[in-house]
Amino acid sequence: MFIVMVVVFVLGYLAIALEHPLHIDKAIPALMIGTLMWVLYIIGAVDIFTNGLSEAWNSYAGESHGEGGLPTIQEMRHFIVDVEIIHHLGEISEILFFLLGAMTIVEVIDQHDGFKIITDRIKTTNRVRLLWILSILTFFMSAALDNLTTTIVMVALLRKLVSEKSTRWFFASMVVLAANAGGAWSPIGDVTTIMLWIGGQVTTGAIITRVILPSMVTMVVPLILLSFTQKGRVTRPVVKEDEPVYTTPSERKLMLILGVAGLLAVPVFKTLTHLPPYQGMLLSLSVIWLVTEIMHHGKPDEVSSRLRVINIVKRVEMPTIFFFLGILSAVAALQSAGQLQVLASWLDENLGNIYLIDMAIGVLSAVVDNVPLVAGAMGMYPIIDPASLEMIANPVAQEYAGYFIQDGLFWEFLAYTAGTGGSILIIGSAAGVAAMGMEKIDFIWYLRKISLLALLGYVAGAAVYYLEAQFIHH
Repeated sequence: MFIVMVVVFVLGYLAIALEHPLHIDKAIPALMIGTLMWVLYIIGAVDIFTNGLSEAWNSYAGESHGEGGLPTIQEMRHFIVDVEIIHHLGEISEILFFLLGAMTIVEVIDQHDGFKIITDRIKTTNRVRLLWILSILTFFMSAALDNLTTTIVMVALLRKLVSEKSTRWFFASMVVLAANAGGAWSPIGDVTTIMLWIGGQVTTGAIITRVILPSMVTMVVPLILLSFTQKGRVTRPVVKEDEPVYTTPSERKLMLILGVAGLLAVPVFKTLTHLPPYQGMLLSLSVIWLVTEIMHHGKPDEVSSRLRVINIVKRVEMPTIFFFLGILSAVAALQSAGQLQVLASWLDENLGNIYLIDMAIGVLSAVVDNVPLVAGAMGMYPIIDPASLEMIANPVAQEYAGYFIQDGLFWEFLAYTAGTGGSILIIGSAAGVAAMGMEKIDFIWYLRKISLLALLGYVAGAAVYYLEAQFIHH
């Protein structure tokens, strides 16, 4: 069953990739493999666990039984159903509630025409100029918010700036590249950097100063190439003059300020309370919800029904939520059963070079969610105490161990590769999945039009980090 799980995951992945030729919404195969992976896991639990392939089970069984006694089938099933599923469902729910809250806040701003304040100030229709403006804006917003929230906001903005679908797909894809690049150098910009920051592998000052330049190169290289190939102007959506206006200028400004402040407050909330980010997102949503209820109280039904949050929630893309649920659930099964740990061990044994290992993890994160990959790396490589380096007699071994101290090259480069490598495929990052769901971007289209650009940017940024490591930070 260990191998069968991988086969089912690959087949489901192909069905997602071929969404448009198959005429099947990607949420369907995602939900299907999200369930089937756990079915296969529990059916093959005895073989998987007795072969020692699941690190999660080995740890659990060791704590429960010590050196004596053999676990029963009932205990194995209990572990999968009542321990692992509950554990992973908790982590998945955090992402889903965060996504749901962010998408709702953005939709509230949009329905109140709050983004009009920004789009009215972006006058240019030149494709290249607009591409640079939106990418740079996304890059720095992503560092302050996070790549997922920023992508949701920017895709909503794009709908006001670009009318043609294929052109909007292109801009949305470049937003994903810029959002992932911007998230990689900030301790709160991406889930993986948050993990490394909280885990103590990196510190705020070090990751910002050492990873910002490679991240910027990752975004700038594709933009420079596109500056020579993109021509013409974009077509803006036509606004009908007789279209009814439901909000006043002051209401638009208030909702934009409240919405952006609510999103920006999430990382502050997390820092102050140490609670998960989704709690801060839901708190922000509740405040905005209360304000809109008070704001529209007593207004005609036509206005209040359109602008009240209870009705705006219906516009949120639920298939995107289901797609996230399925994909993350499937990957969680691979993590629990041990396939990802086997992969991480193989990389360590066969590559044995921190740059190659991190580069491989980055490329893999385009296929498999980067969170379990980084979690696997954090589990495999403990943080080395600088004082213990002096006790290592072999100079080569001492140098290699030095890569794993706090702010060591391995951890910083991992933050870069895991954060930006997901851009190579549209479903390789939370930002990409969100954009794909909101704009219905075709997987094959992204593969043909964007993947090579993303790969070139990824390699260029990695080269810059390597040079930095050799001549500046070594």
